[in-house]
Amino acid sequence: MKPNKKTNKGSKANKLSKGVSYMKNEFETTAKWIWIAGDEPLPNSQSHQLVYFNRTFIIEEKAAVRLVINVSADSRYRLYLNGDAVAVGPCKGDAGTHYYEQVDVTPYLRTGTNVLAAKVLHFSPSQPFAMGPGGPASVWRSQSGAFLLEGEVVDEFGDIICALHTDEQWSCLEDQAMNFSYNIKDPLFIGGMEDVDGRVIEPDWNAEGMDKSRWRQACVIAEQEDQVYGALSTWNLTPRPIPQLYELAAYFRSITKVEGSKEDIAFHLPLDGTAPAAPMKIPAGTRIVIELDAGELTTGYPVLVLGGGRNSIVKLLYAECYERPQTPSGKRQKGRRDDASGVLYGQYDRYTVGGTRETRGGSGTQPEIYEPFWFRTFRFVRLEVETADEPLELQHFYYRETGYPLEIKAEFQSSDATFAPLWDISVNTLKRCMHETYEDCPYYEQLQYAMDTRLQALFTYQLSADDRLARKAIFDFHSSQLPSGMLQSRYPSVSPQVIPGFSLYWIMMVHDHYQYFDDVSLVRLYLPTIDGVLGWFDRLVGSDGLVGKMPIKYWSFVDWVQEWHAGVPAAHGQGALTIYNLMYISALFIAAELNEAARRFATAEEYRVRAGRVRDAVNQHCWSAERMLYRDGPLHDEYSQHCQIWAVLSGTMADEEAVQLMRRTLVDTALPQVSYAMSFFLFRALEQTGLYELSFPLWDTWRELAALNLTTWVEDPVSQRSDCHAWGAVPLYEFTALILGVKPGEAGCKRIVVEPKPGPLTWARGTVAVPQGIVAVEWSISGEGQFEIRIHAPEGIPVDVRLPDGRIESFTPKGEAAHCLTCAIGGGMQTANE
Repeated sequence: MKPNKKTNKGSKANKLSKGVSYMKNEFETTAKWIWIAGDEPLPNSQSHQLVYFNRTFIIEEKAAVRLVINVSADSRYRLYLNGDAVAVGPCKGDAGTHYYEQVDVTPYLRTGTNVLAAKVLHFSPSQPFAMGPGGPASVWRSQSGAFLLEGEVVDEFGDIICALHTDEQWSCLEDQAMNFSYNIKDPLFIGGMEDVDGRVIEPDWNAEGMDKSRWRQACVIAEQEDQVYGALSTWNLTPRPIPQLYELAAYFRSITKVEGSKEDIAFHLPLDGTAPAAPMKIPAGTRIVIELDAGELTTGYPVLVLGGGRNSIVKLLYAECYERPQTPSGKRQKGRRDDASGVLYGQYDRYTVGGTRETRGGSGTQPEIYEPFWFRTFRFVRLEVETADEPLELQHFYYRETGYPLEIKAEFQSSDATFAPLWDISVNTLKRCMHETYEDCPYYEQLQYAMDTRLQALFTYQLSADDRLARKAIFDFHSSQLPSGMLQSRYPSVSPQVIPGFSLYWIMMVHDHYQYFDDVSLVRLYLPTIDGVLGWFDRLVGSDGLVGKMPIKYWSFVDWVQEWHAGVPAAHGQGALTIYNLMYISALFIAAELNEAARRFATAEEYRVRAGRVRDAVNQHCWSAERMLYRDGPLHDEYSQHCQIWAVLSGTMADEEAVQLMRRTLVDTALPQVSYAMSFFLFRALEQTGLYELSFPLWDTWRELAALNLTTWVEDPVSQRSDCHAWGAVPLYEFTALILGVKPGEAGCKRIVVEPKPGPLTWARGTVAVPQGIVAVEWSISGEGQFEIRIHAPEGIPVDVRLPDGRIESFTPKGEAAHCLTCAIGGGMQTANE
């Protein structure tokens, strides 16, 4: 196999992110759901089931024929045409929404025999609420595996040449080679790692001329047809709302450690994408270890190309970083992430080599290729090979990078050179946490959490103005609503969890989308869900006017803070949490704005009245006149930055009193400090009180992390777990929305505000995405204190420029001309058009 280079945008490998269309919700087809006969999982089975499907067909003449396929499966599939992967799915959904993909595979057709094939992995349903043995927590599955495909080869006139719908004409074979293991505790959310026996793997299962002596006729298990009396299908099909993930060949940047070999490893495993000069030959009875660095934390499919070496054992261990040895209690110790004097800890796949195979026709040998079914997350990979009685050839080792096809349109540069790595690390972190959903972390959980997602979506808007994954996320959490009105904190997930405050972040997520895209129909769709969430909190309001203690079955998480157990303020044990009341107030005001946009004026007024009552109760019961701070709870004499921040954001403390509160919050180092994610709200409170210049020293936290040679931002300062959590990619928002100053001025960016916050910087320039196009900003401050700004904005979109001296200048761009403004900070203003 010769991989395409990562930069080859036109390669077949990149076509997985193309050919996607958005279709009507109805799915009418004669295709049938198929599976392997007589192999339904046993009631207490914990095993997964991998099944191959195959259908051959003939095209007499390829000219002017077309094949568009609709395809889905339970639980995951990869679809091939003539040996090329053409689709991966289905997109993550839930019991009520089962997605299907549409892909145009015409470029892969050929004259003569064609082979359409799929491998479908069904995760065990026996323990749907257990991590590990039950499979990935974020992948929904039913009691039975299933595969459905609709496709017709048509000629230039639309006449059907060949119908390929799944039915009894398809062949199937259950895989006997793959098992799943759980070799470390932490990543059980992603469903275990592979232990594959290459000696019994089915060769050439997706190629013409394969041996089909062991294959069976597929069994029809259900038909996708109209239900006359409204009975719903197990798989309620809905078109995929996001593009296919991209896949591009990529290569390791360096070899960090070698054990057991004196070979020139780089000679055999070139790091520049070129083909190896010669395979690396590993003698029989030998153990070698090679540790490789991808250069940055990434997500992809490792690909091993082997020859000979039957019964050899290959392990691929995936690690985010090098670490010092763990303490006797098992505590992890991380320092400089690329310090190869440390050790790699992580999950691993294990492959038993099958050995040399003859090519079809017996004219030679063909390489043995292993890659895991699902992508892996790593910066470093430890390749461990132990040969048996035969030598093994390592012919190639690379990976196919994968992720959501995010088009990054924003750029940022400034007079502070230390900001450049903060921007680059933030971009990579966001990219690595975007696949079929936003993810908290790609290594450990691959779960979509509401707090994380609210921030990630906002960062995405500023970078690309792409809202497709955000719209799916909003729908996902809406779909998670419980009968009580509360939303689940992470979704899709077969393992239910509730963090009450995260439902309020979801309301903020809907509001953010409205601000950027002005989609009132989307707002109207989710107003009943918003009502349900706010109604849940309203029912907990006690006689003191406060939202009371959260149910013990829920996790009252706020932030990862050293002083708080499991991220929960100690005040939770005594009753109401001040911060949840303040967040509830904020959500009520935001919901009022959304209801006004939808012309539900009475509900908007009701929410404002509710917010005012709770605000009065917070000021009466949670404010300490002695400390001049808000307590963490009305009955608890402890304090944190968090409550002061949300008191400002909710309007509970306003005007000059809010300014002084934020000053006290910053100087009181005894207060529990916000972590990386919650710092976003600290920045917002400083912005709201006119103290944004005080935010610039806060970037030292990110600078210290960058000095550890991280390539993504860590989860929190407490646990030392994940090295990739996009809720910490705060620079993406601050640098574009505050330092460059570009934000929506009206819903849908029908008016744009440009209000730079220079702080100690002397210049900054960059671009910011808005739905109508790109806003380019470049500003500078001369040694004499002259501020100059140049703005390019989409034609016809009014722009309000708020200058550092407090003046506001408005203009509407015409053509390609840049609008220039100058002012002496604290002085007069001049304007000009280029």
